[in-house]
Amino acid sequence: MKYSLFIILFIALGCQPKEKKGPVEHFPLSSDFKNYWFDGTAELSSYQLTQSRYGSPRVGQAVLIYVTEDFLTKEQVKANKKSEASQLVLKLNKTKKFNTGIYPYSIMTSLFTRLGQTKPLAKITTSVQEWCGQAYSQLNRKENLEIASHSYFEGEADEKLSLQEILTEDEIWNWIRTQPDQLPLGTLEILPSFEYIRLKHKPIKPYKAEGSLEKTNEHNTFHLTYPELNRQLSISFSKEIPHEIMGWEEKNLKNPDQITTAKRIKTLKLPYWTLNNLGDERFRDSLGLK
Repeated sequence: MKYSLFIILFIALGCQPKEKKGPVEHFPLSSDFKNYWFDGTAELSSYQLTQSRYGSPRVGQAVLIYVTEDFLTKEQVKANKKSEASQLVLKLNKTKKFNTGIYPYSIMTSLFTRLGQTKPLAKITTSVQEWCGQAYSQLNRKENLEIASHSYFEGEADEKLSLQEILTEDEIWNWIRTQPDQLPLGTLEILPSFEYIRLKHKPIKPYKAEGSLEKTNEHNTFHLTYPELNRQLSISFSKEIPHEIMGWEEKNLKNPDQITTAKRIKTLKLPYWTLNNLGDERFRDSLGLK
């Protein structure tokens, strides 16, 4: 009798439907959005950077490169041409360059988010290079968030993990540009940026945070505060489309002197991929880049 009961329970439990993820909701892109982003150019914004590293402020420069492009949904890479196998995304390449004493740092994050979707994340990659070595992390959103990370540091050499779908800090930069009215507010769990995780040698996992939106007459600022990490990220952006990133800051809440800030120098719309000839360096001068 007990075996029959066990079999019945086993079958019943085995037949329970698996928990399904909520459907992806779509929303139409406004004509103002299309006019700005579908004009055949990219948006290039330069920033004066003060990066806190090793307890001291380091002067450098940052650049945000925003562009729409076709993205292969299966391979999750840029498509050479639009097809049934591709999807339109907004891509952000965020770069930082600064020196720490004798040696330089170069950091780049690439973010791909699907346009017109409330859960837009597709892919994130981050690389950090400096004279001691390099680190690289990649996230692909499939059934779960599939992450691979490589570093020259002991204990971080080669990692692979799979996280259930969760919000990531890196994608917030594109939420601001596409759906700022849906920015996450209140208490949430979120995966910090790969840049922060690598520079601070933190475990790759979600952390609790508080999201809040500060509104002024001039612009809005989204604050993301991590109590456990004693960290706050604040991103300021214009209130109207295209919601340009005015600047950002990252605070160490235990040590206010350790703060990273980026203040915008210039924004241009350019087809930068064609500007690779001798003499096109003048556009870097226009952006105030050394």
